[in-house]
Amino acid sequence: MTADTKNKRILVIGALGQIGSELTAALTEKYGNDAVVATDIRIPDHKTDFLFLKLDILDKDALFQVISQYRIGTVYNLAAILSAKGEQQPQLAWEINMKSLLNTLEAARELSLEKVFWPSSIAVFGPSTPRVHTPQNCEMDPSTVYGISKLAGERWCAYYAKKYGIDVRSLRYPGLISYKTLPGGGTTDYAVEIFHEAVKKGRYTSFLREDTALPMMYMPDAIRATLSIMDAPGESIKIRSSYNLAGISFTPGMLSAEIASHIPSFQCDFQPDFRQEIADSWPQSIDDSEATKDWGWKPGFDLSGMTREMIMHIREYYTEKV
Repeated sequence: MTADTKNKRILVIGALGQIGSELTAALTEKYGNDAVVATDIRIPDHKTDFLFLKLDILDKDALFQVISQYRIGTVYNLAAILSAKGEQQPQLAWEINMKSLLNTLEAARELSLEKVFWPSSIAVFGPSTPRVHTPQNCEMDPSTVYGISKLAGERWCAYYAKKYGIDVRSLRYPGLISYKTLPGGGTTDYAVEIFHEAVKKGRYTSFLREDTALPMMYMPDAIRATLSIMDAPGESIKIRSSYNLAGISFTPGMLSAEIASHIPSFQCDFQPDFRQEIADSWPQSIDDSEATKDWGWKPGFDLSGMTREMIMHIREYYTEKV
């Protein structure tokens, strides 16, 4: 581990999720297996080279015990119920999304953690938000319990940073696209499902309209952004609520056309469901100039490069399963 971690370990909460699984791998690669403690509500069904513990983040005492026992210095709290699933169980989503954050912030305060990372989302924006090049600071009126919890969480992060001096850092992730994990109940998950169906069946039915533009990001860029903001000097982090983060903005129609350029027989049709209303309340593109100015953020993938990699890796995935 590098000197700035003071030989303390890194705790990843929600390590089996879409972001958590890939972030844990990136952290172990960067700092070594012994430097990372991964946790989730369940134990993985495969052996890991790093320490993996079962942890219910809603159990504050258990969280404090893990932090103390394993000399944790930095926490990445990725536990959450996402947008679509949150609308089906709103009270549960609020409890998990809020209590997990507050438990983590209290741990940072009482146990003197060095850094905390907590992810926000474009779901904090709503119908009154400017939808094109959505600015860092604007009106926010989220229309989902997921977005409400993320907006409230941003204010808690800023509060703990100002009142208690907690070094908490956050990113407003756009929709994330990964070949390593299956969709997890988000409104933007069509952009993952479509690749699997294109490779397996050659066709896909989108639950969003063909012209629904949303901000997206290829997972390698999201992981790089996460590591970059956590590596940045504290004085560079000017925003303690959450930074806008942008990657690629596209529509289901644009993505299906790009996939068809690699799989000519691919066909896509569109049958919007309840998730369309959620998508219509979100931005079409994001202004992340504050992240660029403060800690040098710049995306690395465009739509063509991401599509090429996704198809290649998902083909490998299904070939290995045969």
